[in-house]
Amino acid sequence: MNLGFYPRLALMGMTKNKQLYLPYILTCIGMVMMNYILRYLQHVDAITHMKGGNMVQEMLSLGEWVIVFFSAIFLFYTNSFLMRRRKKEFGLYNILGMDKKNLAKIVLWETIFIAIISVATGLTGGILFSKLAELGAIHLIGGEITYALSVSREGIISTCVSFGIIFVLLFLNTIRQLHFSTALRLLKSEMEGEKPPKANGILGILGAILLGAAYVIALTIKNPMTALIWFFAAVLLVIAGTYLIMLTTSVLVCRLLQKNKAFYYKAKHFVSLSSMVYRIRRNGAGLASICILATMVLVMISSTASLYIGEEDVLQRRYPRDISIQMKFDDAKDYENENISVLKREIDDMVAAFGVNLENTVDFRPAYIAGRLTEDEVECDPARAEGFMEGLHQFIFLPLEQYNQMTGKQERLKDGEALLYCSEETYENETLSFLRGESYVIKKNLDGKFLDGVSQSDIVPTMVLIVSDVPAAIEPLTYEDGETMGTYQWEYSFDTSLSAEGQIQLAEKLYEHFSDEGQNYNGHFSDCSVDSREEKRSNFLGTFGGLLYLGIILSIVFLLAAVLIIYYKQISEGYEDQARFKIMQKVGMTKKEIRQSINAQILTIFFLPLLLATLHLAFAFPMIRKLLLLFQMNNLPLFISITVVSISIFALFYAVVYKITSNVYYHIVSGTTKR
Repeated sequence: MNLGFYPRLALMGMTKNKQLYLPYILTCIGMVMMNYILRYLQHVDAITHMKGGNMVQEMLSLGEWVIVFFSAIFLFYTNSFLMRRRKKEFGLYNILGMDKKNLAKIVLWETIFIAIISVATGLTGGILFSKLAELGAIHLIGGEITYALSVSREGIISTCVSFGIIFVLLFLNTIRQLHFSTALRLLKSEMEGEKPPKANGILGILGAILLGAAYVIALTIKNPMTALIWFFAAVLLVIAGTYLIMLTTSVLVCRLLQKNKAFYYKAKHFVSLSSMVYRIRRNGAGLASICILATMVLVMISSTASLYIGEEDVLQRRYPRDISIQMKFDDAKDYENENISVLKREIDDMVAAFGVNLENTVDFRPAYIAGRLTEDEVECDPARAEGFMEGLHQFIFLPLEQYNQMTGKQERLKDGEALLYCSEETYENETLSFLRGESYVIKKNLDGKFLDGVSQSDIVPTMVLIVSDVPAAIEPLTYEDGETMGTYQWEYSFDTSLSAEGQIQLAEKLYEHFSDEGQNYNGHFSDCSVDSREEKRSNFLGTFGGLLYLGIILSIVFLLAAVLIIYYKQISEGYEDQARFKIMQKVGMTKKEIRQSINAQILTIFFLPLLLATLHLAFAFPMIRKLLLLFQMNNLPLFISITVVSISIFALFYAVVYKITSNVYYHIVSGTTKR
């Protein structure tokens, strides 16, 4: 045989099966493009040199690895559809005299052609669209746009290596399948059905238990840090539970419908339902895969879009004033009024030198400590408490004198009494005791209005205690080595009439004045930070814009995967059902009834993934909200609205895809399209 024989056979096989290979190659091209674009954006100067650019690049790097990993899994999955359709052809070659080595050569050339077309076209498309992707990313993260076109050498090399490895593994997997198959088995591969399935109650119960466990985790976790720890465990439980539930539910639904004679013995239901029963295991696995991909898309888009659209709300919540100054003190004596008055006077003088007056000032002098709350006792030492993160709370001690100044009230406290505000659940106990520290009788629960304008973190539940003597509350709480656990802090924030640039310059001057490097002041504080809301705006845009951009890119990849799974399900099942519908047409079934049968099949079972994905999202909603609190996103109405819109748009997209692919299925089974 000449050298061109095997390449010609490979090309001929791909051409004859273009209905199968074209979507597969287009998907490979799309994934190569996405991978190159993410790699390219990691080295774009406009992103590298902008504020918050490092965070964006780290997220893009993570996204690149996610795409490579997912591409490998997904291409293995879809390659199985191709092999199922080609095995009969390979079996025929085997009978005509080709051994497994000859078949391996054909597969090798097919893999080479697909790899070259996918990588070359994908890189070309990636290079052509990289600038458009760059402009979109910079627009989202608020960077400075440039119009110079460049090519990423690192992106080309990385993409070629990653997908080269994937195609080599695909080739080896195909050879493995051919090696363990006989010529007869290859010829009959298309006719291999499944044994009549039974609704396995044990698997169904196990799937329900796994899903139930995931839902319980999502609904019961209150602490955002704990939610972050348990999130991936919940995801694994949902994936396993979905596959088991979808498989057993599909069997159960089909069996119940078959027992319903009024439903089953109708032309539009009989063939489609019989076909689904015939391949129920593959149906269950395919529908579960679609459900998982749909859930991923909905979670990513709803969460990242909420962060991006609610960026200003988060920024205002985190930095309610133009300038915020925080000074920490190691010693209680430096926390006294005299020292803080000196610091405040210096700040006021520097602001006056800028020619502006302070507005909406907030003078707040808290002490912070973290601890695990169990009923009415608090353990502040992680070494002395197992599962410290489970009941983790942040405790803020505020002097009674300052509380009265902030609110205009005249509250009085006896020794051992405290006023209490809780950011989340209401504290029902009458006392609150700190182990090895003070114990307080809760005189009154407050509504928290006195904290308006003060930057508060909702990462963990917060409890604010108004006490008469803050140092007395903090000093007994020490580690085993005697080091104080708590932190004394003075927070001073204010608005100005300065422009955005002026606010940034003032914040920089203040920091230079009080920082260790500035050498302008030797005050009694251990650390100082000065935040400008305008300066932080670019960081927020970079973080949230980068997350949204990454969410869009990954959602596109997952949507491509879902569409291809749906398409291949319709194609492969169409060819399997072709003979059945041909027989039914000979005994009087019309094309209208074929169309009705297809629609009935879609309405019967193919919308289960969308319904289950929506259910997953509904139960995951509380946990996702807790994760968003890590970014201080607490705008619940916005999150609900975006989630509902995301589900609606995805449902419309899902319906359109199934309508288009069902037309392909119809043309195959009705005989209007030749194989």
